[in-house]
Amino acid sequence: MQTCPNCSSDVFVKAGILNNRQRYKCKSCGYYFTVGKLGKRIDDYYVNKALQLYLEGLTYREIERILGVSHVSVMNWVRKYNIKRPYRTKYHPTYKILSHTELGAYFSEQENIKGAGVLVTELGDKFMLIKWERFRD
Repeated sequence: MQTCPNCSSDVFVKAGILNNRQRYKCKSCGYYFTVGKLGKRIDDYYVNKALQLYLEGLTYREIERILGVSHVSVMNWVRKYNIKRPYRTKYHPTYKILSHTELGAYFSEQENIKGAGVLVTELGDKFMLIKWERFRD
C-alpha cells in the first residue's frame, strides 16, 4: 500500500485493526481504508500441468484428483486462457501415476513400448504416464 485510494496521497497513519486487517487513516483527506486482500494464489506450475492434462483429454475431476487443485479452478483457467481441445477423436487417454522405479519397470516390458502415443510428464516426485488407446468401433 503506497497511496490513499481516495486522494492518492502518500501520507497516512495506522488507525487500528478491523477484522484482523490493518486499518489506515489518510492525513490529507481523513479517509479510512484497509489494505486489499491478496487471496490464495496457486503456483504457475500447477496451472501449466492442469492445462496440459486438460489438453491430453482428462476431465476436470480427474485433474482435481491428480493435482489436488479444485476442478472449478481448472475450469476457470481453461476459460481464461481460451484453451480448446479436439473433440470426437478416436483415441482416449488412460493414465498411471508411477515412481521412477515403477516407470523403469513399465518400459522394460516389451508390450508396453510397442506402438505410439505415450507421454511421460513429471508430477512432483512421481511421474504420470499417459497412453492413448483407440476406441473400438
